[in-house]
Amino acid sequence: MEIAVETLAAALLGLFTAGYLVLGGADLGVCMLLPHLGRDADERRTVLAAIAPFFLGNEVWLIAAAGVFVGCFPALEGEVFTGQSAVLVPLLAGWIVRDAGLWWRGRAPWRAWRALCDGMAVAGSWTAALAWGWLLAGLLTGDPAEPAAGPAAVLTSLGVAALFAVHGSAFAALRLTGGLRRRARLPAGRAGERSTFALTALAMAVLPLAAGVRLPLAESAAGGQVLGLLVPAVLAVVPLPVAAQVWLWLTFRGRVTGPSYL
Repeated sequence: MEIAVETLAAALLGLFTAGYLVLGGADLGVCMLLPHLGRDADERRTVLAAIAPFFLGNEVWLIAAAGVFVGCFPALEGEVFTGQSAVLVPLLAGWIVRDAGLWWRGRAPWRAWRALCDGMAVAGSWTAALAWGWLLAGLLTGDPAEPAAGPAAVLTSLGVAALFAVHGSAFAALRLTGGLRRRARLPAGRAGERSTFALTALAMAVLPLAAGVRLPLAESAAGGQVLGLLVPAVLAVVPLPVAAQVWLWLTFRGRVTGPSYL
């Protein structure tokens, strides 16, 4: 019974982490390409309108993943958070700066203010994407006690960041119209945005699962009584974010045609 609960806890961690990288990776990738997709202030606002209904809901998956990790795997959580602090600090900083840029952009009418907020969104997104690649490089080695180093870590960080960008570009192509859509479709080429988004989504989901397989999750799981309380509770609320995502995608399934947030 205890083994089954540990397996469920690991599966929930994988579900939430993969869900965030697939869903949140799309809006992060859109922000990374903001200067390429939007050539002026109105175009950039239209591009941001493509992710406006989704990005806060997407972040729920990351918060849920962190909650499962802390609650169900406390020993490994302490090791990862301590050993990977040099990676997690820029990751969180990039996340906060990106979100601040998105929230603050419409708070003042000045062109310089909007340019500053756009720069925050772009810089924060690139920082977070590169940090995710750096973190995954360390976790894929199976040694969470210290950050990855060397050429392999650099190549992994750049490769994951590029994957974020292509994923976001395909998502933008699915959401935008006209010239904005044509620019967003460039990385997809003849494959088309739907096929490209499906392939990048698969890659985004596989990456954290591969890292999870390398980690000693079973050995670091909490006690049977703790898991017996936490896992059923988390399973009971899983339908909520799933239903919320389905509602969001159905409600905002139409393409964005103008610089309006909602």
